[in-house]
Amino acid sequence: MFFFPNGAYNYSLYTVPVAWILSLTPHLYAVNRWNSLRKDEWDNSNPRGFLNQLQKKEKLTKEEKVIVRAEAAQQNGFENLPFFAVALLAGNYAKLSNSTLNNLAATYLITRAFYNLAYIKIDNNRLAPIRTVLFLSGIGCCFTLFVKSANALF
Repeated sequence: MFFFPNGAYNYSLYTVPVAWILSLTPHLYAVNRWNSLRKDEWDNSNPRGFLNQLQKKEKLTKEEKVIVRAEAAQQNGFENLPFFAVALLAGNYAKLSNSTLNNLAATYLITRAFYNLAYIKIDNNRLAPIRTVLFLSGIGCCFTLFVKSANALF
């Protein structure tokens, strides 16, 4: 692959905290955006209840839709984080090459960063497949780690 061609060091497990930060980033964006647009601040004492109340509104403003999508991107990131972490653990356990581990981890992070942007910014069905392609690309990195690990172990 192309990010770490020589593979002298294995950085793959360091990417798990980076993936966690990438998962949190859309929430920070949503809170910051809400607080900059509204007089009433984000209710951090009950953030899920606050989001549920927002989603129950009959008609959301364009800005509220962005905030709901940002929160959904955050949730999706945290839902996928264990899958990514276990895939990396499997790859490390199987002693895959440093280059393979590093490149698949970096590719996953890049797809997740672009996925977050796409999830937040894309607001029409015509462009929504871009988000799906980015999501599946990241998941593909995890599947690749699992398959390569299984091949190395068995």
